[in-house]
Amino acid sequence: MTIKTFRLGGDLTIDRLGFGAMRLAMGTFDGPTRAPENGVAVLRRAVELGVNHIDTAGFYGRGTVRANELIRTALTPYRDDLVIATKVGPLPGPDGVPSGQATADQLRGLVEADLRALGLDRLDLVYLRVGGMTGPGGESITERFAVLAALREEGLIRHLGVSNVDAVQLAEARAIAPVTAVQNQHTDDVGLLTECEEAGIAYVPYFPLGGGGNPLDTERLAKVAARLGATAAQVQLASLLASSPSVLAIPGTGSLDHLEENLAAGDLVLGDDDLAALRG
Repeated sequence: MTIKTFRLGGDLTIDRLGFGAMRLAMGTFDGPTRAPENGVAVLRRAVELGVNHIDTAGFYGRGTVRANELIRTALTPYRDDLVIATKVGPLPGPDGVPSGQATADQLRGLVEADLRALGLDRLDLVYLRVGGMTGPGGESITERFAVLAALREEGLIRHLGVSNVDAVQLAEARAIAPVTAVQNQHTDDVGLLTECEEAGIAYVPYFPLGGGGNPLDTERLAKVAARLGATAAQVQLASLLASSPSVLAIPGTGSLDHLEENLAAGDLVLGDDDLAALRG
């Protein structure tokens, strides 16, 4: 049976099926904004359905429609068990796409902006997101991660994570301060996932339902979904949760119907034959 919760950082118990806030304000980074009241309704329904882990970022949104402000409007006063994770590093360009990277000197300002926007005195989890829109690897993260570690010592951050990193970059971060979560695009990097499992680090795939140039194997998913009376998206999420007890899923949506469909995946049980079919 799939374990439904994860102990983040040893002190925060969260459901392994959470919610990603990227699509609340807009469908894509360069697309039109959505009505704020729609995002507020989705967030409130998510929490009603048991979500207690929301993944967001200050660069999710455009103009006056921002994911962090929607979260504050919808959910304050926050429930005691609600964990809000954010990420800093990317800087949006003129087209709204987060194609730039913040310097070490800019990170404090980004963290403080998230605190203000969310209405918090301390952020539960902050990822350093590196690499722009490219894949992981190829640059040192020591200087930038050290800034976040210092903010953690000041009490502005509870736990630290890294995003879009390879094993070398994860090692750099762990040499500076405890890392409680890695947020990468889900790949076949078994070594990195194994390291997370052994260290008690959460592994949080972004684009869990495809995207970012990594489309889902819809044909294979559809066959298993038909057999189980589920949707392909539900099977995909269930398979992620079955892949490792350290994996957390954070599907995002701006639709109430899709929200309920996604969260129902937490109750979907995949048998050995289903998993074998999905993994080929």
